[in-house]
Amino acid sequence: MTTAQLEAAQLEAAPRGEVEHVFPMPPTPGAVSGARRRVREVLADWNLAADTAEDVLLVVSELLTNAIVHALPPATLRLSRRQADRCGAIRVEVTDMGPTTPRCPAASAIDPDEHGRGLAIVHALAAQCGVHAHSDGISRWAELRFAGS
Repeated sequence: MTTAQLEAAQLEAAPRGEVEHVFPMPPTPGAVSGARRRVREVLADWNLAADTAEDVLLVVSELLTNAIVHALPPATLRLSRRQADRCGAIRVEVTDMGPTTPRCPAASAIDPDEHGRGLAIVHALAAQCGVHAHSDGISRWAELRFAGS
C-alpha cells in the first residue's frame, strides 16, 4: 500500500470531525526538518490559521528533537485534529522507547541559550500536555486549540 493510499484509508476510517496522520521517524540527521515539511503540508490541507500552524510546527520540532536526542529509537509522530462546532484541537504525540543511558557532557559543551528549553516551549504553547508510559514506550503529547470555521 502506498503512502497516499494509507493516508486516504486513515482519513476514511477516522470518525467524523477527527483526522489522524502517523509518521515513523528515523533516528537520523534531517529527520526533524523532514517531518516539519510533511506536517506543514498536512496543516495546509487542514486550512489552519498561520499562527496556529507555526505553533504546531514548533511543538512538533521540540517533541521530535527531544525523542531523537534523548530517547531510544524508533520514534513515531502522531498528528491528529479534532473539531467540534466552533473550536478544535491539534494533538501532537511522539512515542519513543524511553530514555537513553544518561550521558554527562562537559559543562562547557552545553550552551544554555540553545538547549534545555524545548519542553518549556511546549508547555507555553499547549492548552494541555503530558507524558504517558505504556507497553509500546513513552508518549509525550501536547494539544493546541484553535478557533473553528
